[in-house]
Amino acid sequence: MANTTTTSRTAVAAASSPSGSEIGEPAARVLRKFRLVFNAVKTHFQQVEKKAGVGGAQVWALSIIRGSAGIGVNDLARAMDVHQSTASNLVKSLVERGLVVAAKDGPDRRAVQLRVTAAGAKVLQRAPGPLTGVLPEALASLDARTLARLDKDLAALITALNPDTRGANIPLGQL
Repeated sequence: MANTTTTSRTAVAAASSPSGSEIGEPAARVLRKFRLVFNAVKTHFQQVEKKAGVGGAQVWALSIIRGSAGIGVNDLARAMDVHQSTASNLVKSLVERGLVVAAKDGPDRRAVQLRVTAAGAKVLQRAPGPLTGVLPEALASLDARTLARLDKDLAALITALNPDTRGANIPLGQL
C-alpha cells in the first residue's frame, strides 16, 4: 500500500507541473527563494507607487539627481547601471511630470544638467525607502565573498536560461 501512495503522489506532482515532471526538492527550494526575492521587490515597488505616485526606477533616478544636482543623463545612467536610452526615457518622464528640470546652462551648452524641482522633492519625501530599491540595498549589504559566490552561481543559471542579455540594463521597476 505504501508503494501505491508514493506512486500516486508522484503522479499528482507530475501532472501538476507544467512539463509533466517534478523539478525535484533542491530546485523547488531555490525556486521558493526566488519567489521570496521577486515578491519582496514587487511589494516594495507597489508601496513606492502607492505612496510616492511614481515608479521605483523614477524614485531612484530622482534620488540620484537630488544628490548630484547638475548631473547629466550619461552620468545618471552610470549611477543606475542602466543603458543611456533607459535613463533618457526616465528623465523625459520626470521632466514631463514636472519633477525634474533639464537645462543647458553649464559650460558645455550641449550637455543637459538635471535638477529636482520642489514637486520632485515632495515625491522623494513621500517615497518609502530604500530609494534605490530593496534588492540593490540588500545586495550592497552582503560581503564581497557572498557577492562573488552569487555572481558565479547566477552566471550558471543565466547560461541555463539563455536570456536576452539586453534585459540586464533595464531597472526591475520597469519590468
